[in-house]
Order: sequence, then structure tokens, then C-alpha cells
Amino acid sequence: MEFQYYGGNCIKITTKNAVFVVDDTLKSLGAKSITKPENVAVLTVLPDVAAMPEARLVITDPGEYEVSEVSIFGIAARAHMDEAGKKSATIYKFLYDDTRVCVLGHVYPDLTEDQLEEIGTIDILIVPVGGNGYTLDGVGALHIIKQIEPKLVIPTHYDDKTLKYEVPQQPLADVLRGLSMEPKEAVAKFKPKPADYGEGVQLVVLEKQ
Repeated sequence: MEFQYYGGNCIKITTKNAVFVVDDTLKSLGAKSITKPENVAVLTVLPDVAAMPEARLVITDPGEYEVSEVSIFGIAARAHMDEAGKKSATIYKFLYDDTRVCVLGHVYPDLTEDQLEEIGTIDILIVPVGGNGYTLDGVGALHIIKQIEPKLVIPTHYDDKTLKYEVPQQPLADVLRGLSMEPKEAVAKFKPKPADYGEGVQLVVLEKQ
């Protein structure tokens, strides 16, 4: 698996046989969609119709999916701005070869035991951190990181002057201070290797493409 970051909560995950684009809501943020017709689009929340990516397959709901040797599990979750009892967001778990990836999306910062059981053991956790009431902040992200205990964490959805966020987001540097985690050197593309899985949780910052 190879990971690239495009701003907002948008991550491209490339495998040998397919390209998965997660949360390409870039149109709604004043940017250009990166999803190509041959890609698989995965959405943790439903965007406006005008911002829906055009793809060969669009995954938007909880459930189990098998695409190009990648197993995807969608888990219903309370969105960060949902009322108690509502679940309008979807957490996704990707399984490919021996790599297990969890994409949180804009969830409420307290997962249930049932959700944690469905998520299971995770190698890489992709988590939004911009806060300000719209999504997880450093405190909420750290709480969920401790709940899931991944090997690597990739932060998304932080301050970006080129994007028109609905709610201003916190700068990544401020968030990282709250996480009390020292990031590895930022990279444009990340392809995890066994050496990247050290003791404790490692933080990987992706340069925006």
C-alpha cells in the first residue's frame, strides 16, 4: 500500500491492482477532485451531490466489500456533530496483504466497545485533527489513538490556506504539540515497511500533493 495526501480528509491509497480515494470532497472545499473514473471512491460522510466524485465504484455505507484483493469493512459511527444516538458517519477498515488500515473520518471522540472490536488490530490509523467543533482535535484524536493503539498514525484535515473549510481548522504544528508525538520527517508518498513499526505509536506526516 502507498499513501498520498491531498488536503482535507482526502487520502489516496494505491495497491497493486487498484486505487482507492478516500473522502474526495475537495470540490466542496474549493479545490479540484482527484478521483479518476477508474478509481474506487470511499466516503466516510456523504457530501453534497455536486461534490460526489465520479468513480467506477463509490462506497458510502457500513458493510463488507471486496475490491481488487482489498477487503473493506464499513462500521457505522456517530459523526462529530451528530446528536447522541445518531450514526451518520462510517469508519472504514482496509485489509490488504498483511497491512491493516483504519480511516476514522469525522467521528465523535469516543468509540464503543463494539466498534473497537470491529476495528480490531490496526497498523495504520488515518485521523482528522483540525478540531474547532467540526472534527477531532488533538485531545479527541489522542483519546481514540489510545483506544485503537495503532502502530502508525497519519493526521489529516488541519489548517490549509488553499482550502475553504466550513469551519477554520487548527494548524498542524499546534495539533502535534497537543498529541505530544514527534513526527517522522514529512514525505510526499508513504509506503510502510517493517522498519517503520517501532515500539510505541509512530506519527507520519504526509506532504500535501
